[in-house]
Amino acid sequence: MFIYLCKKIGVPGNVRLKCISWNKTQGFLACGGEDGLLKVLKLDTQSDEAKIKGIASPNNISMTQTLEGHSGFVQVVTWNEQYQKLTTSDQNGLIIVWMLYRGSWYEEMINNRNKSVVRSMSWNADGQKICIVYEDGAVIVGSVDGNRIWGKDLKGSHLCHVAWSSDSRILLFGMANGEIHIYDSQGNFMVKMKLSCLVNLTGAFSIAGIQWYHGTQGYIEPNCPCLAVCYDNGRCQIMRDENDYNPVLIDTGINVVCVQWNSNGSVLAVAGSLKAASQDKDVNVVQFYTPFGEHLRTLKVPGKQISSLAWERDGLKIALAVDHYIYFANIRPRYKWGYCSNTVVYAYTRADRPECCVVFWDTKNNEKHVKYVRSLISITTYGDFCVLATKADENQPQYVLVLCNSIGTPLDPKYIDIEPLFVTMTKAHVVAACRDAFYVWQYRLARKLTAMEINQLARTRKEGRERIYHIDDTSSGSGDGPLDYSRGFEGTRDPICAITASDKILLVGRESGIIQRYSLPNVALVQSYTLDCRAYQLSLNCNSSRLAIIDLSGVLSFLELDPRAADSTGQQERGEQLKLERRDVWDMKWARDNPDLFAMMEKTRMYVFRNLDPEEPIQTSGYICNFEDLEIKSVLLDEILKNPEHPNKDYIINFEIRSLRDSRALIEKVGIEESSQFIEENPHPRLWRLLAEAALQKLDLQMAEQAFVRCKDYQGIKFVKRLGNLQSESMKQAEVAAYFGRFEEAERMYLDMDRRDLAIGLRIKLGDWFRVLQLLKAGSGGADDALLEQAHNAIGDYFADRQKWLNAVQYYVQGQNQERLAECYYMLEDYQGLENLANSLPENHKLLPDIAYMFVRVGMCEQAVSAFLKCNRPKDAVDTCVHLNQIADEESKKRTKPLRVKKLYVLSALLMEQCHEQMQNAQRGKVKENSSESASALAGLLEEDVLSSTNRFADNAWRGAEAYHFFILAQKQLYKGSVDAALKTALHLRDYEDIIPAVEIYSLLALCACANRAFDTCSKAFVKLESLETLTPEQRQQYEDLALEIFTRYRPKYNKKSDLDDVLESGDGKLPVCVATGAPILDYRFWMCSVCKHCMKAKEAGHYNACPLCHSTVS
Repeated sequence: MFIYLCKKIGVPGNVRLKCISWNKTQGFLACGGEDGLLKVLKLDTQSDEAKIKGIASPNNISMTQTLEGHSGFVQVVTWNEQYQKLTTSDQNGLIIVWMLYRGSWYEEMINNRNKSVVRSMSWNADGQKICIVYEDGAVIVGSVDGNRIWGKDLKGSHLCHVAWSSDSRILLFGMANGEIHIYDSQGNFMVKMKLSCLVNLTGAFSIAGIQWYHGTQGYIEPNCPCLAVCYDNGRCQIMRDENDYNPVLIDTGINVVCVQWNSNGSVLAVAGSLKAASQDKDVNVVQFYTPFGEHLRTLKVPGKQISSLAWERDGLKIALAVDHYIYFANIRPRYKWGYCSNTVVYAYTRADRPECCVVFWDTKNNEKHVKYVRSLISITTYGDFCVLATKADENQPQYVLVLCNSIGTPLDPKYIDIEPLFVTMTKAHVVAACRDAFYVWQYRLARKLTAMEINQLARTRKEGRERIYHIDDTSSGSGDGPLDYSRGFEGTRDPICAITASDKILLVGRESGIIQRYSLPNVALVQSYTLDCRAYQLSLNCNSSRLAIIDLSGVLSFLELDPRAADSTGQQERGEQLKLERRDVWDMKWARDNPDLFAMMEKTRMYVFRNLDPEEPIQTSGYICNFEDLEIKSVLLDEILKNPEHPNKDYIINFEIRSLRDSRALIEKVGIEESSQFIEENPHPRLWRLLAEAALQKLDLQMAEQAFVRCKDYQGIKFVKRLGNLQSESMKQAEVAAYFGRFEEAERMYLDMDRRDLAIGLRIKLGDWFRVLQLLKAGSGGADDALLEQAHNAIGDYFADRQKWLNAVQYYVQGQNQERLAECYYMLEDYQGLENLANSLPENHKLLPDIAYMFVRVGMCEQAVSAFLKCNRPKDAVDTCVHLNQIADEESKKRTKPLRVKKLYVLSALLMEQCHEQMQNAQRGKVKENSSESASALAGLLEEDVLSSTNRFADNAWRGAEAYHFFILAQKQLYKGSVDAALKTALHLRDYEDIIPAVEIYSLLALCACANRAFDTCSKAFVKLESLETLTPEQRQQYEDLALEIFTRYRPKYNKKSDLDDVLESGDGKLPVCVATGAPILDYRFWMCSVCKHCMKAKEAGHYNACPLCHSTVS
């Protein structure tokens, strides 16, 4: 990040300020000071036009109001942002709550204890409660509407600070002696906080501030430190929660007066004063830290005594109360972002997710792809690729470099054991560095791996694609052997502070100012350069001849890397430092196609330099994406990250540099001939292309061809040649209009020339099939049927790609695209439409098997069988039926409802019968068609196997249906009270042990026999149950106990059976069984179902409209 002072406002009457606070939602700034001073200010809001131009937010005051009510020194100012309230307190203990009404602030409530002074006030995260602490130990918690919730007097305690936890369950009280006590939300003491930052410290100290970030905009990584406790002696600790025993410890080295988090908890500002060695007075400074204690920047502030600071809501400004002035400083954050292949990649945090949200925004098509990444460290881009550096695991010191393409698809992850604090990328290498070592990875571009490469993947490390070097090693370029990460933990006295690389060289900056130069790809130390500063950012130009250095204080300097001629000793001198130096620089970018061109950001201005000479500045606060073809592409990340989920194309700005603007103006005002002379003196491919385009507009084909030759545009040369072969001027103009993308104009010209075919051809090239269809239908002559069909299908594809299946169906029907039509019906679940389509297709059509399989996938076996038979695939039809039969078997094992299982068996059997019948009909037809006996015999033999298999499966299916039919019937009869009929039906179930579990059969049989008082049959059923191997010992014991209970009361007598009973129990199946009653049929006259071939007594048949088993209609 970079920070600089931008404005200073004086308080009237030179009244000294004590406190300052910025409302994060409405933008009001409140400041309090001596003599009851209380002012509310508001800065100008940025206009939409200024946003789009990239101009920084203004510092002019749009509103100021003095609030009267305090008489003493105003010491505490705090906002309730949810309810638009301001709460203030002075040295007399007077508390005033102010409310906003029609743009002005008015007194709403007043409270005065008249006993002690208020030291601190804090609203909780949702703005419902306020906690007020007095110096004498009194604590009051009140509601937003002014009611007192509870109060407490902490006797013997001198309070000075208070803070709420994010969930409002914990209160922290800072004591005058430096202790921090933890209380629950009802005021009950819990424990004292462990203060690790004060270990081994003597002397008096007091708390300068307690700040607890509530996570309103998410956290930069999971379990991120968010509770900052700072003391006036400069010691500070940042904790993950109130019980964190391993906090981040910081010694700021200043006398601290105030501490504040920014709006998303990513930066902690610590304000105070520093004793200057060369001066008598103290110097006011603001130190900026990450939540992990890393020092970011130091801002020096003029004046005698800094008293307070406040962040603006977007974290782009900070307000400082110093003496009787308010200073404003602009902040340029170091966002996690990059630019590759027309795609802006940026990261932000969300309150509802622990991960970092990484957006890949295609600025050309305005499409975005979102990825969620845990513990993101940095984003680095080059060309068409991007590298995301992340932590592999929060608890393990391992990291991942993920190579992604421009839509965020991970291509190749690499796990490393050194922390990638600095990452740079070229078209072949990714270099990551920690403080002591750097890792070089020669990555491969995404493509299909051959079998040989897959086999060699395990050997890639050995081949030297990944290497690691310690910064103190004098690398010879070998680097073979396994990766030794222990080198990265050996430490160094001169750590790494910045890196950059090109295709040829790698530069590593160290804190002492030394820059080490390594060759690539063999990574050998070539040379060292010495700077007078510590580098913060390094950047190489396109031919690696110059290095740009931005140091910690924002000074930009340059180093000429190409060495001078050898001196008398034969040693090459170090690179020369160029004379150009610029201050307050926070970003720079070299041109990709010119080693002498670069753009830099200085405060809120962009400068373009050619050969170290600046052009006039451009007012903008954008971050530079790309500098190529004399155009600078800049992105307004500040604006995008205010609403990161909906990036706006207006926030991408293209700036033309002076030579391009001058050439354009010359061409427009002077003419093509004169302009070519200027471009000859200032040659650049972009300028020649500009000239070629201007010549094309005026149909000066000779000049256009010369210009295209100079900018090496082969396509342009070919286009000019093609134009030369055209006779008609209007045709040439239409072609030129199409070349420049003015397609509407070109189409109108073609139609005026009565060349509808060319207009249609133009739209086909553009893929605008809707317009093609309009042109085809608008023509006076008959439209080309083939082209019409193609247009309908292309529009159908357009809708299908966007999953608008209903719209796609309409166009596929007109385009007669049966294959895509079937797919749309399937996606729409319009199975009637799919069935109609299958019926409309001729026999043996190639689409029929696909439709049949669609039916199989959704369980519509009847339609599937019909489709398979229509395309002459009887085996697949049989397999479908068998599949359904298997489903029925599986359902029976799952103990699904018996009626559902019966239905599945019946459906399977019916399909088998239908399949069997259709195959027999087909076989008869073939016999009639075949003239010779041998041919018909062969056809019969070929079908015989399939027919026999369908017979076998159909029989099995009917057996399953019978089993579950009698199983259901027996239970119905039992519940109806027909116990004799139920017993006879249950006796049939003994033949179906392979279908229904034996325990179910004999349990039912025992129940029916017991109900019928046939205790001998009941006894046999219990014997069978107790002998089943599938029972657990507990279940078997239960059956034995039940049998004992029954048969001690009812003796199992042997009853003389009738001949009929003998026949029933013999199970030889000679007599047919009535499917309506379960009784054997003894009459010669009975009814037989024409479908399932099962029988029913003649007198019962009159009571049924459908077969009780297969439910086909009774004729």
